[in-house]
Amino acid sequence: MKTSSVLNLVSVVGILLGVLSQTIKCQNCGCGPNVCCSRFGICETTNQSCAVGCQQGPCTATPPATNVSISDIVTPVFFNGILSKASSSCSGKDFYSRGAFLDAVKSYPQFGKGGIYRKQEIAAFFAHVTHETGHFCYIQEMDGATRNYCDDSSVQYPCASGKGYYGRGPLMLSWNYNYGAAGKSIGFDGLNKPETVAKDPVISFKTALWFWMNNVHSIITSGKGFGETIRAINGAIECNGANSDTVEARVGYYTGYCNQLGVPPGSNLRC
Repeated sequence: MKTSSVLNLVSVVGILLGVLSQTIKCQNCGCGPNVCCSRFGICETTNQSCAVGCQQGPCTATPPATNVSISDIVTPVFFNGILSKASSSCSGKDFYSRGAFLDAVKSYPQFGKGGIYRKQEIAAFFAHVTHETGHFCYIQEMDGATRNYCDDSSVQYPCASGKGYYGRGPLMLSWNYNYGAAGKSIGFDGLNKPETVAKDPVISFKTALWFWMNNVHSIITSGKGFGETIRAINGAIECNGANSDTVEARVGYYTGYCNQLGVPPGSNLRC
């Protein structure tokens, strides 16, 4: 074999080993900040590599959404599998339903449309809902009526006399400013009739989706990880070691639902 051929072979082998090493390093999409995980499972920074097929952010382009609908993902088996774990005595057993969720989600067409993150978003949403409601057992916060959720500094959404703004619905909507804003967006009197969230299942799911789309959706679609969704929902009480047990419970539901939906949970699972 000629010397030049040997050198060329060595170069090729070196390149292949480098690529293999990088692939092994990044196969779990554990790239650092401002680095994407390309469709080949390699940490990259170029716009081309971080475009179509990009597995984890920052991705410069979102892959085309599939034609699979939300109802095809949130199947009766998936939804009822959560509901079945609530005891027959739970008030939410006859309140929450897949039909109510699907009716509500029509008002939020961007939910579950995050390209490669769509199933992760659905898994994350139902993980938090499962934790907040005890598998759809609770319609409203236990002992919530004894707690003060009135923020007097909210000029736009002042508290109505005699009304309680404690947790209600799938994500336990709380505080007068959230009830007021959600009601204005959805079309019900959140300040004067907050109890509507515990009486109308479609509105109840809409409040959860309203909160999600305004506070959590962008976290998922930008690839920041499930841990940051915990921070957005209850970070002050649970994150940074404040309550590791509840964090682990949420993570457990999330990874379980990801497994059901056939999608990897990604990195940064805890806050």
